[in-house]
Amino acid sequence: QVQLVESGGGLVQAGGSLRLSCAASGSIFSINPMGWYRQAPGKQRELVATITSGGSTDYADSVKGRFTISRDNAKNTVYLQMNSLKPDDTAVYYCNAQCTVVVGVSYRSLEVWGQGTLVTVSS
Repeated sequence: QVQLVESGGGLVQAGGSLRLSCAASGSIFSINPMGWYRQAPGKQRELVATITSGGSTDYADSVKGRFTISRDNAKNTVYLQMNSLKPDDTAVYYCNAQCTVVVGVSYRSLEVWGQGTLVTVSS
């Protein structure tokens, strides 16, 4: 019913920047919030940042001041601008969307995850 397609991962040197994008498609009535999580090898998945439809944001302490989350509500797309990247930022980054979807003449809640995009930061 809903798909998330991520893009923008890759290999970058420490201190560099990357921008991730995640576009949602399907029978979507609304998405609130959208966010990014990451999972490094051998570690649990952790929150990176979230953003509500009204633009309120929340960040993990480890990325505050370096990462910026934004969204285009008309396009159901969320972005993550990552600056001053560190080797510790190396992980698979996952997009997450808390959706309200249309089912016939009603609505239901649905949490959707993207497939993940790998970010590798070399020292």
